[in-house]
Amino acid sequence: MNPHRFMKKQVFRVDSDGYNGAWYPAPGGSRRGMIIMLGDSAEDYMAASGAKWLNRQGIHVMAMSAEKKDYGHHSYPLERFGKAIRFMKAQGCEKLGVVGASTTGMMALLAASYYPELTLTVAISPPDFVMEGFYRDGKDGAEERPGDFESSVTWQGQQLPFLPYAYRHPDYWKKLQEEAKACGDRVASRKMFDESEKRHPIREEERIKVENIRGKLIMIGAEDDVLWDTCRYIRRMEARLAGLPHESTCESWLYAHGTHFTFPESLLKMMLPVGSGLLVSLMFRAGKEYKKECRETRIDIDRRLKKVLAEW
Repeated sequence: MNPHRFMKKQVFRVDSDGYNGAWYPAPGGSRRGMIIMLGDSAEDYMAASGAKWLNRQGIHVMAMSAEKKDYGHHSYPLERFGKAIRFMKAQGCEKLGVVGASTTGMMALLAASYYPELTLTVAISPPDFVMEGFYRDGKDGAEERPGDFESSVTWQGQQLPFLPYAYRHPDYWKKLQEEAKACGDRVASRKMFDESEKRHPIREEERIKVENIRGKLIMIGAEDDVLWDTCRYIRRMEARLAGLPHESTCESWLYAHGTHFTFPESLLKMMLPVGSGLLVSLMFRAGKEYKKECRETRIDIDRRLKKVLAEW
């Protein structure tokens, strides 16, 4: 009898389990498992779609989120990944990986740098440094605001050193709105991040120690990303790996066009069955002006990532 046949979705909460997560087992059973951080919640449509996409590749999925439903990231204990890893091992996962996008692309890189059990790391549009924490609590009408010089992540109860944002509340949200309007995007913060580095050159202790990552490392980004200069950050990580001993095999998939949403095309369609390309066009000016090129990027990522997963 297949022991995986009766595996069912399970939900985990910080109070009872030490982390917020949702377990989506592959129907046919698997010895591989991926941790994913997509969406506001481990149970929302985006996370469930990502899990379904990976399930179709024959991989169990543990979706994780900062809170039960909140995209804000601040003082997130990296030890939560360790708890999830222990559960996944108990379910028979012999190979473990992690994937994240945007802020959670940073989280994926950090988790893999702390947990050698993670042997496949996929970081979509990541930074190469620890970000300052941010809140999405609507304070004073701001959709997003920085913490009071609070890191996005912690380890063993200590704040990890981070790149502080150039602006404080309420100027932070005003600056982001101004930048988005000037660029013709729905959301933009690239100039803010550039200014943050200008005011506070990144210190060694704030950089992600990518040299500690094991196995396969995939970093994906587009030059026209308006959230931050992810291709520059990825190239800095490549340079770091070139200068330090490491045990990973790194691939950087960099594209001229693709916006911040450098997802596999079939995954984006699963997340948004109607109008997936339209969303990219509405969110980002480059998505509208280079619609064909952005779609070609996503199709290429789709093909390459499925190949990596099949070989893993």
